[in-house]
Amino acid sequence: MNNKIEAYILSNKVFSLATSVDNIPYCANCFYACDEVNKILIFLSDSETRHIKEALINNRVGGSIQNGVTEVEKLQGIQFIGEFIKPSEELAKDFYAIYFKRFPFAKAKPSTIWGIQINWIKMTDNTLGFGKKFIWKR
Repeated sequence: MNNKIEAYILSNKVFSLATSVDNIPYCANCFYACDEVNKILIFLSDSETRHIKEALINNRVGGSIQNGVTEVEKLQGIQFIGEFIKPSEELAKDFYAIYFKRFPFAKAKPSTIWGIQINWIKMTDNTLGFGKKFIWKR
């Protein structure tokens, strides 16, 4: 993965998750940690939420990460496509360890852990010139 893309993912904390069932799109925002080795975004969410229910039906998901910068010359952001992961008990332990390392306060409110294996990323980085793009594929 391009160093710029990886650094951007690691420097942010919230992604927007996009799901779709019966051609009806839906999105939700989630705090995340990243399994850097396996390129997996890890997040907590209740299994009764709409985005989790939909991702369990259709595991092909998309999303974006952006840091809220509004000046055009400083704009950076990522769009991604991936596969939703309902982890095994053993994998969930690894996911929790990564997530709680980044967000130790999350231990106070137990929730189910999930992952997204990132398969494709497009990053826009206007700090390197207007419309500068990087593409990464698994």
